[in-house]
Amino acid sequence: MTMSTLGSLAAHAVLVVPLTAAACLALIADYRTGARVNMLACLATFSSALVLFDARPEPGPYFMIDDFNVYLVALTAFIGMTTSVFSAAYIDHEIEIGRLTLRKLRFYHAMYQCLMFAMNLALTANNVGLLWVAVEMATVTTVVMVGIYQTHQALEAAWKYFLLGSVGIALALFGTIVMYVAAQAQIGEGLSAMAWTDLVAHAGSFDPALLNLAFVFLLVGYGTKVGLFPYHAWLPDAHAEGPTPISAVLSGLLLNVALYAVLRFKMVLAANAHAFAPGPLMMVLGLASLIFASFMLFRRRDIKRMFAYSSIEHMGIITFAFGLGGPLANFAGLLHMTMHSLIKSAIFFTVGHIAQVKGTQRLGELGGVTVSHPLLGWSLVVGVIAIAGLPPFGIFTSEFLVVSSTMAVDPWLALPLVLGLLIGFSALLLRVNAIAFGEAKGSTAPVKGSYVPVIAHLSLALLAGIYLPPPLVHWFQTVAAALG
Repeated sequence: MTMSTLGSLAAHAVLVVPLTAAACLALIADYRTGARVNMLACLATFSSALVLFDARPEPGPYFMIDDFNVYLVALTAFIGMTTSVFSAAYIDHEIEIGRLTLRKLRFYHAMYQCLMFAMNLALTANNVGLLWVAVEMATVTTVVMVGIYQTHQALEAAWKYFLLGSVGIALALFGTIVMYVAAQAQIGEGLSAMAWTDLVAHAGSFDPALLNLAFVFLLVGYGTKVGLFPYHAWLPDAHAEGPTPISAVLSGLLLNVALYAVLRFKMVLAANAHAFAPGPLMMVLGLASLIFASFMLFRRRDIKRMFAYSSIEHMGIITFAFGLGGPLANFAGLLHMTMHSLIKSAIFFTVGHIAQVKGTQRLGELGGVTVSHPLLGWSLVVGVIAIAGLPPFGIFTSEFLVVSSTMAVDPWLALPLVLGLLIGFSALLLRVNAIAFGEAKGSTAPVKGSYVPVIAHLSLALLAGIYLPPPLVHWFQTVAAALG
């Protein structure tokens, strides 16, 4: 078997496994069996994703694996796998307290695998239309999962997510059509005018006015899915009202997929010397998101909603880094994207356990968690230290590189960037102090669940802050150079 054939099988597996598992899980009545099948499917998907690092298929009209998306496929599969482990115990508790029924749980597990399929499809698509379909599928899937509790608040959050997500995805569709119109004038009609490989190769001859128009709609459309200010309104409600495993996947993975789409189109514009530079627009949206979310962290009263605003803050930092561009800033953006996915999902795992044992998400009713549940409380403290950008965790490195790159380009631009980082840092430390320390509040019931996903994610983030293996550094540098 040739390496190309092996790569083709692995690339098909990251799509076929979750899709097949979704069909099977819809038929499994026993929820513990369903949880095991869900974990096994995620493990198989992750194993297939690892194969793609050494064996890649030749790009086709619909699918491709390259340096950029192979790492995101692996990251998505890994966090999908660890979240399925956390989900098994989390959902078991939701069954015990009656928040979910067995019928809803079958639907939940099936939709979880549908979401994994949709995200992997978006990442591996070599077709801008297929990418749009995959992001829309991921949107619809998460909408129904956010509303799975069927409370008034959950349904309201799902409806808001659906409306705003639909507006965003409609704008992205218009931008996709304009991009196709620009491409077909030079490439001709058909699949070639929609393939990333052909778009980048021929972008230099496209009409720059059409490219500019397309990117504006694409940035606003997919930027809604990224959660950038002012298109962010769906994100805090979706995180607060949906099941915590979905909050982890939304924050750690789906936001990355939407940003990936923006970056792919940015690469097309970068290949046309007469198109406008998309970087300044991305920097404005990223900086606005950072500053806005940092201030909003002070005003939150719900712990999951608070960390949702933290996600907006960090997606703003990542977008700013990619907008700044250049090898160092792009390197920082890739590293920050990876670290945020690992750390924020670990935080949501911890927050899910806290909400279950305490019976509330209200910050005013939480306190002294390090006293009542030492391991749980200190896991939250470490997670917040990591996401706040303190050394030696990986986000400290990525934020340092972003600030350094900004200072080299425009020192005055570094002022609002550093101000936003300091405000967010202060808000998070203030909040975690109230939650973790002081007099214990609420239940002291033991945590029913595994700490393995939390420890695994935080350990990787710590390792990345201390030592990045040379092959990983080389890979980041290669992708950073390709992003322009």
